[in-house]
Amino acid sequence: MGSLIQVNFIRDNKNQFLLEENLNMNDAIGLIETKGLLALIEATDAMAKAANVQIVKRVDIGGAFVTTIVSGDVGSVRAAVEAGANAAAQVGELVGSHIIARPSEGLTGAFLG
Repeated sequence: MGSLIQVNFIRDNKNQFLLEENLNMNDAIGLIETKGLLALIEATDAMAKAANVQIVKRVDIGGAFVTTIVSGDVGSVRAAVEAGANAAAQVGELVGSHIIARPSEGLTGAFLG
């Protein structure tokens, strides 16, 4: 059995965590990158509606490039990323999408911690 990593997602205005999630190493993370925020919002909405995934983080890359990271079981993340990529491509510019099954502890700690 893989180790668990605690990922803290959102802080409220009092700097308290609103949501905490344990990411099991048997789970997956999915990423969608777009050029422009509108396409990313549409993609993130489609991912959340398409499957049982948690929205982990939004990353502002710069130069109008933005990425959303989701987590969940492999099948759910795969379905969510596919739905999100299709939605982003319909309303804007999809730069890329990717799924990482069973991410290593170092990867999740470095990018999601």
